[in-house]
Amino acid sequence: MIHIKLFIFNPFQVNTYVLYEESGAAVIIDPGCYSPGEAQELAGFIEKQGLTPEWLLNTHTHIDHILGNSFVHGKYDLLPAYHADGAFFVANAAIHGRSFGLEVGQVCKEYRRLEEQDTIRFGNSELRCLHTPGHADGSLCFYAVNQNFVITGDLIFFESIGRFDLPGGNYDLLEKSIREKIFTLPGHTVLYPGHGHETTVEHERMFNPFVSDAGSV
Repeated sequence: MIHIKLFIFNPFQVNTYVLYEESGAAVIIDPGCYSPGEAQELAGFIEKQGLTPEWLLNTHTHIDHILGNSFVHGKYDLLPAYHADGAFFVANAAIHGRSFGLEVGQVCKEYRRLEEQDTIRFGNSELRCLHTPGHADGSLCFYAVNQNFVITGDLIFFESIGRFDLPGGNYDLLEKSIREKIFTLPGHTVLYPGHGHETTVEHERMFNPFVSDAGSV
């Protein structure tokens, strides 16, 4: 069984997730830790729980979601794993960081490439990759089929959606990703977004004013 630990890091309040099971196998998703204190909070939890991180995953590579990649890479010897279309943002991370008032140090530019329907295995658990562009080039969601939850990054939020006015953003693509990859899942599927609190597929179908079924009638 997958357990989920949520951290909220950096000035953008990014949701960083540690997914882990009783065996100690774990994955770290979107490490947004910016300060030394945030990095220690993440590492301290992993140590206290006796976890062994096996994957470093990025839903997308906007600067607020990759600020802790170098820390995780250095501490656990894990290359970040993301879609190839997100490599542009990593290559320009320092520039993007400065535009938001963030000082970005060394960035790990090597990565493990993920594609649609790739399977992330850790311990006895699996996550399925869903390619969901629209908010950012190369956006991915990570779907735990057996436990009916999805880590959605900035694709969809509680009664809202990700921005599509940033480089690589496109509303039509974002709506298509939501309708074809998220709204086709069982209604009780829990959605864990990149910011804010969790929601469900059924709730967003009914009440999300940007893409709800009610709004499309």
